[in-house]
Amino acid sequence: MTTAPSAAPGKWTVTDIPDQSGRTAVVTGGNSGIGIATVEALAAAGAHVVLAVRDPERGEAAATGVHGSVEVRRLDLADLASVREFAAAWQGDLDLLVNNAGVMNTPESSTRDGFETQFGTNHLGHFALTNLLLPHITDRVVTVSSEAHKKPDTPRIRFDNLNLTGEYRPRTAYSQSKLANLLFTLELQRRLAASHSPVRALAAHPGWATTNLQRHDGSALSRAVLRVMAQDSRAGALPTLYAAVQDLPGASYVGPDGFGEVRGAPTLVGRSRAASDPATARRLWTVSEELTGVTFPQPAAVTGA
Repeated sequence: MTTAPSAAPGKWTVTDIPDQSGRTAVVTGGNSGIGIATVEALAAAGAHVVLAVRDPERGEAAATGVHGSVEVRRLDLADLASVREFAAAWQGDLDLLVNNAGVMNTPESSTRDGFETQFGTNHLGHFALTNLLLPHITDRVVTVSSEAHKKPDTPRIRFDNLNLTGEYRPRTAYSQSKLANLLFTLELQRRLAASHSPVRALAAHPGWATTNLQRHDGSALSRAVLRVMAQDSRAGALPTLYAAVQDLPGASYVGPDGFGEVRGAPTLVGRSRAASDPATARRLWTVSEELTGVTFPQPAAVTGA
């Protein structure tokens, strides 16, 4: 059974998750890191959790260690055909969608659809998945971002060169994708509210957590600092879980409460000015619709009217 990370008295932990019996959740990238920690905690609280993973064999291996109701379904966020297939197969209500999967600081490459891998996987894949599943979602969408969205070398979305062709840098690409996650959440919440939908869109970041995302980080110094300062994946999952189950306003952003938001108990945190710009959020949404061919569902579908 999932054990609660150590925390100061009064700090929120997995033991504070309310009963999730009767609820269904999808966690992308649910086979490792903060993804499997999120799955474990939700399943232990009574939810039925779907691990949406690129490699079903690895997903099944991870699922065997989870106590609770879980299943594994294939989803490759770097392939829009796979995203469409996953969404088309969904039947019934979906209480919670956790957009957790991601790649970080990868060498320059492209998705199956020709998008820069980090932007295409971390943002466009989740953008398409969310909109395709939205008619089924009853409660909320939680998207995992990162404090990397504040990096000074990526103050904006590169609309003139989203693939960063000719100027690719792994960290710049990752930062752009994480900024996109927050802008997506902002505009999704605006659209949901305008449609009078009860569904909420929220975002979270894990602080510094030890996961396999860092395997592409070529900096020995970064890896050394991470080993000293980072929290484990279960602690890193707490902001996601807090956003998933607490009664929070739409567009809330949750992260650790410690110094620099590196580690600690979950709390509401701030985002950069670039991540708070509604005009940029709307522009990114329009571009994302054009690139993926997926649009926001009609209000009647969203509200169930």
